[in-house]
Amino acid sequence: MEVTMDPLFLALSYFRRRRLQQCSDICTKILQDNPYDQAAWSLKTRALTEMVYIDEIEVDQEGIAEMMLDESSIAQVARPGTSLRLPGTSQGGGPTPAVRPLTQSGRPITGFVRPSTQSGRPGTMEQAIKTPRTASTARPVTSASGRFIRLGTASMLTNPEGPYINLSRLNLAKYSQKPHLSRTLFEYIFHHENDVKNALDLAAQATEHAQFKDWWWKVQLGKCYYRLGLYRESEKQFRSALNHKEVVDTYLYLAKVYQRLDQPITALNLFKQGLDHFPGEVTLLTGIARIHEEMNNISSATEYYKDVLKQDNTHVEAIACIGSNHFYTDQPEIALRFYRRLLQMGVYNCQLYNNLGLCCFYAQQYDMTLSSFERAQALVANDQEQADVWYNIGHVAVGIGELTLAYQCFKLALAFNNDHAEAYNNLAVLELRKGRIEQSKAFLQTAASLAPHMYEPHFNLAILSEKIGDLQSSYTAAQKSEDSFPEHVDTQQLLKQLRQHFAAL
Repeated sequence: MEVTMDPLFLALSYFRRRRLQQCSDICTKILQDNPYDQAAWSLKTRALTEMVYIDEIEVDQEGIAEMMLDESSIAQVARPGTSLRLPGTSQGGGPTPAVRPLTQSGRPITGFVRPSTQSGRPGTMEQAIKTPRTASTARPVTSASGRFIRLGTASMLTNPEGPYINLSRLNLAKYSQKPHLSRTLFEYIFHHENDVKNALDLAAQATEHAQFKDWWWKVQLGKCYYRLGLYRESEKQFRSALNHKEVVDTYLYLAKVYQRLDQPITALNLFKQGLDHFPGEVTLLTGIARIHEEMNNISSATEYYKDVLKQDNTHVEAIACIGSNHFYTDQPEIALRFYRRLLQMGVYNCQLYNNLGLCCFYAQQYDMTLSSFERAQALVANDQEQADVWYNIGHVAVGIGELTLAYQCFKLALAFNNDHAEAYNNLAVLELRKGRIEQSKAFLQTAASLAPHMYEPHFNLAILSEKIGDLQSSYTAAQKSEDSFPEHVDTQQLLKQLRQHFAAL
């Protein structure tokens, strides 16, 4: 006689092993036989939620609408070192733009791509539209809510006959009084159906039923308010939840609210308060390091990333950021050790080999340089990565004096990515060496229009215009260069010469 396993137990086993579709299918069969089986209903709800679940703490992209139509700004001109919107306000001993390139928003390039590092806070609508928002596409995110809507529509595919739970016919007041069902139902509505309004109603009624003493429901209310853009209400709920119970996630959610409200100092204090309760907590230390990095306080960020590595020596973000900082502070040998560590940990992608190639070149380990770039070429995932690899090979070629190879590499970089401002700038310099002044000027103007945040194209254009006698254009370009990098000595000397010349006229 064949012994069959209890279907619900089998479904639970599948759920624990994260074979969610099989778990959902078994629960569907159980519910066909007995539609009122609450255990199967709850398990299927959890399985469907897990299929589309995204950690709310990490993924946070600001769309153009959120940035340009922000009503929560308190002071238009913030004091130095207190705002994420004025990235140049707090220089913490990090390398200058002459050594470490900047992003469109004016921050040094980080060693690790995160949603927040890609966007920054552009000053004008034109800049906002130009700035790519994600790691994989050059299109700006039009609205943060767009991602949630797409997830909601995609989730309908899990049940071809239509939605699993018809929210419009659901009696939320009845479910809010059943603690075991209400939590799974809330997560289903919030993550799978993406119906924040109904999720908020359920959370409010459940909080009331729990006599406002359940910290979990307060956190969920805060998440709903945050998703709706009501940051102050969200802050109140998270604060209240922390009064009931100290939980790391609540600190992270609350810090996210303060960052969105452009209050990095408050977020830092909150993280430090969290570290008093949870000493050595990696996520809190990483949060502090990220804020310091966003405020250009690179040396403090590196110290906190080192603290992260003391607690978790396999933390990819910390290793990558420390490695990138050593590279830009003229210590390629030490950076090479960090990147090799990532390689030993199993990180195997184009960006890592690209960085290894550059570190080997600057550390004068020429035998490894080209083989690293060959590996990077083999691992490219898109044209932008291909362009970056060719651009770096072009840099190596310039370093060893192979200008013809460098010229071809920069051309290839532009063939793969037509908006590569750095390649245009370097091509212009090579064209000028060949005596093609008009071509060089055209490339520099293109680079300056593609990347107004870079000082190099503006400065090169100013020098070129001054050489050919176009002093007015030279002065305009030099001023733009000074705006991008006020401490640049050569720009200041050029401006001084031009002012003396104009005064003599």
